[in-house]
Amino acid sequence: MRKYNEHLIESGTTIKDSLIVLDKLAKDAIAFIVDDKNKLLGSLTDGNVRRGLINGAELNQAVDTIIHPNPRFIRKGNHDIEKIIQYREKDFKIIPILDEQDRVVNILNFHNTKSYLPVDVVIMAGGKGTRLRPLTEKIPKPLLKVGDKPIIEHNISRLSFFGMEDYWISVNYLADQIETYFGNGADRNLSIEYVHEHKPLGTAGAVSMIENFNHDYVLLTNSDILTDLDYEDLFLNFIKEDADFAVVTIPYKVNVPYAVLETTNGHVMSFKEKPTYTYYSNGGIYMMKRKVIDRIPRNHFYDTTDLMKNLIEDELNVISYPHSGYWLDIGKPEDYEKAQQDIKKLNL
Repeated sequence: MRKYNEHLIESGTTIKDSLIVLDKLAKDAIAFIVDDKNKLLGSLTDGNVRRGLINGAELNQAVDTIIHPNPRFIRKGNHDIEKIIQYREKDFKIIPILDEQDRVVNILNFHNTKSYLPVDVVIMAGGKGTRLRPLTEKIPKPLLKVGDKPIIEHNISRLSFFGMEDYWISVNYLADQIETYFGNGADRNLSIEYVHEHKPLGTAGAVSMIENFNHDYVLLTNSDILTDLDYEDLFLNFIKEDADFAVVTIPYKVNVPYAVLETTNGHVMSFKEKPTYTYYSNGGIYMMKRKVIDRIPRNHFYDTTDLMKNLIEDELNVISYPHSGYWLDIGKPEDYEKAQQDIKKLNL
C-alpha cells in the first residue's frame, strides 16, 4: 500500500524534482504541495507542469509557481458521505484529507478504496479462543491465518476499503502479539490504538473505556468474522432510518417438511404446505451513534445485547440490517476449515 505522504511535495521544491515524484506515482500521478507543517497549498498534475512550461516556467524554479491553488479536499471528521459518493461518481480519483488546521493527514484514493465513512471502529479481540485449541494455545485467535493473512487483518482490510481509518482494538489474551503485528497502523495509513481488558468486560464493556472518538458514529465488530458486508450501504441505511443503533443480522431459513396447521380453539383455520420460515440471528457487527455509548457502565461486564435491551426499553430506534451475502463466525474448528476453503473464492 502506498503511504499517503508519497503524494506530498514540500513548498519550494523544483519543478524538475516534482516531476520525479509524479513519475513515481504512475497511475496515481497527482501530488499536493504543502508547507513545513503539512498545510495544503495546492495540487500538481502533469497538466499543470505542461501548461507551466508552455508559459515559460523553467525546470529549476519552485513548483509553487505552477500549482493549482484551490484543489478539492475532504475535511476529516463528520464529513458528508453524499459528497464522497459524488466525488466517486464524477470520477475524481485522489483527494487529500485535511484536519481542522488544513494539514494533510491522509489521501483518499478511489483506485483502492470505495468510500470514506465517518465512522470509528472498535474490534473485540480479547478472547482466548478456547474452542479452537490447540491452535490458540500460543497464538491469539484473531491472528490465526485464513489463507495468507490473519482473520483480523481480513476484517481491517475490508473496513479500510470503505475508508474507515480510526481503530481501537480491545485486547487481553496474548495482547502483545496483536500489538506487535499491527503497531500504530501508520504503515497501513491507519490509526490503531488498543484497549486493554484486565478483566472480561463483555462484548460492549470495552467501548466505554474509549474517550477520544473522532466521529459521531461507531462500528463495533467481533474480530473473528469473515464477511463481504457492504459497510457503506449499512451506514447509508443507518442514516436513512435515523437509527440510534443497528445490528447486522444473518437470515436463517427453516424448512418444515410437513404441512403446518393454524388452529384456534381446536379448529383448523388454515394451513401451509411445507412452509419456509426466515429468522434473523445476531451477526456480531453493530453500528451506533456515539451518544449511546454513555449508557454503557464503565469498567463493568456489559454485553451488546444488554445495550440493545436498554435502548429498546427506552424506545430509541434500534434497527436490523439483514445481510444476505457471505458471513462466517470462525468459532469452531469446522468453521476455521470452512474459512480456509471459502477464502479462495471470496473477493475481500
